[in-house]
Amino acid sequence: MTKIKITAGPFIFDGVLEIAKAPQTCKAFMDRMPFESKAVHVRWSGEGVWMPLGDYQFGVGYENHTSFPAPGQIILYPGGISETEILLAYGGVHFASKVGQLAGNHFITVTRNVGDLEKLGKMTLWEGAQPIRFEMA
Repeated sequence: MTKIKITAGPFIFDGVLEIAKAPQTCKAFMDRMPFESKAVHVRWSGEGVWMPLGDYQFGVGYENHTSFPAPGQIILYPGGISETEILLAYGGVHFASKVGQLAGNHFITVTRNVGDLEKLGKMTLWEGAQPIRFEMA
C-alpha cells in the first residue's frame, strides 16, 4: 500500500494510492510529486473541491473511472472534452462540467481525517481557493 500525505488549507489528510485499480494514473501522478495546486469549490458537481489544470497532460486514459466519487475519493479527469482536473469529493458528487457529465480516474482514497473533508469543502466554498499539496508519506 503506497501512502500519500495531502495538505489542503489548514488540514492534513493521509491517503492511499489505488495502484492496483489505476496503475497508469498513479504512476503518472507519483512522477509529478510533490504536486501543488489550488483547490476551488466545484459547485455544479455537488460537494467537492477541484484543481483546474487547463490543458496540462498526464498522458493517461481512462481507468477505474467514475462519475460519482464517494466522499474521500480523489479522481483525475485526464482531459478531452473539458479541461484536465483533479477532484476531491467531500460529500455527494455527480462529476460534470459545462459540457455535461464527465468521468475521472479514482486513484487516491483519503484514509485519515476524513471528517475534516467537509470542513475543507465549506471553507473553500465560503473563503475561496485553498492551497493543496500532495506528497509521498
